Amino acid sequence: MKPDISSRKDIKLIITKFYAQLLIDEKMLPFFEDIVVSNTLEHHLDVISDFWNDILFDTNTYSNNVMKKHVDKNVFVAFKKEHFTIWTSYFFHTIDTYFDGVLAQNMKNRATSIATVMQLKMELY
Repeated sequence: MKPDISSRKDIKLIITKFYAQLLIDEKMLPFFEDIVVSNTLEHHLDVISDFWNDILFDTNTYSNNVMKKHVDKNVFVAFKKEHFTIWTSYFFHTIDTYFDGVLAQNMKNRATSIATVMQLKMELY
């Protein structure tokens, strides 16, 4: 039986493994090329881990506006509905590979909500 997510360390594992999949997908890589080129991937993974830590464990470490970041990125690299489908597929697969439980399901539920809101904001839904 797989454990449930229980710490920021677990979240960082998910985010790291998730990004490993995104960065080898030719449809997803354009969204992250600037992070790779500027050699700031590790920092980005920490920021995203903070975001999810805040959501799952009610902490207050993430200080950016996640929606604005994606809307701003959309100006340079256009999001399409398929990108959100790919994103959620990799995200869910990564979570399910390592974890099972209430927090794992909560993370997937929140990811679905976030992806839906982003698509609505970008008029993709």
